[in-house]
Amino acid sequence: MEVEGKSESDTKPIAVIIIGMAGSGKSTLMQRINSYVNMKKYPSYIINLDPAVSDLNYNANIDIRDSINYKEVMKQYNLGPNGGILTSLNLFATRFDQVMTFVEKRAPEMKYIFLDTPGQIEVFNWSASGVIITESLASFFPTCIIYVCDTPQSLNPTTFMSNMLYACSLFYKSKLPMIVAFNKIDIVDYHFAVEWMTNEDSFHDACKGNEHYMSNFVSSMSLMISEFYKNFTCVGVSAVTGQGMDKLFGAIDHAGVDYTTGYAVELERLKKEKLEKEKVRVEQEMTKVRRDIEEGTKVPLYSGPGES
Repeated sequence: MEVEGKSESDTKPIAVIIIGMAGSGKSTLMQRINSYVNMKKYPSYIINLDPAVSDLNYNANIDIRDSINYKEVMKQYNLGPNGGILTSLNLFATRFDQVMTFVEKRAPEMKYIFLDTPGQIEVFNWSASGVIITESLASFFPTCIIYVCDTPQSLNPTTFMSNMLYACSLFYKSKLPMIVAFNKIDIVDYHFAVEWMTNEDSFHDACKGNEHYMSNFVSSMSLMISEFYKNFTCVGVSAVTGQGMDKLFGAIDHAGVDYTTGYAVELERLKKEKLEKEKVRVEQEMTKVRRDIEEGTKVPLYSGPGES
């Protein structure tokens, strides 16, 4: 599950969608990633999709705030903060084909494409705009998801399981390679989480030591989702100190390979299946038209004006 080295990826740049709960350090990690690619001289393209962020601590090539005023959207549509973010993202998604045009032009010279998503995790993950943006990227570039976890908070088995359930739902929904980045390892080492994911008894023991009423339920849930863990790559990082960044980028490169052997194959299968269905539909329509023509020849379509 842990990644030590890098693997060669596709010749196209790898698109990385960064998602995380509020307070997980997602924005700080994005800032660290920006610093890292500049230091390593990795040509990268950065897109900010958070319309509500007040201060962006990195230079974005495309910023949703340049085209959509979040506060004006709230005022115009009489929305609250979350509704304003969702509507802003939906409006931006209607123009995402233009974004893809810009990205595709720059793609030959890029190694990575990073997307920073809104802090309100559900706004991107469970909206139509999130699906449009994710599928647009994944249909053209090797794409993966980095799910950022707050490691100190995950010391609580219930919080840990909440994070894992969300990671599983993201993986199940997107079918894209998933990297779980345990952030803030400068405060707490993340290997306890890897142990819980690979050793069910270890997690059950941790639940027993927790007197929370949800402990039994959480312990049972781990049995159900343990198979999903095999699909995750786990990396420990510190957005503050930069610890673990080499391993994170090694995981990203490896995810590019996984995309090619997994998602891309499934995408091609779905395209062929869609084409076959369309072929059958067109043939059925043509059969119907031919039948209507044959039946129509038996009855005059127009007999001319009659006498009164």
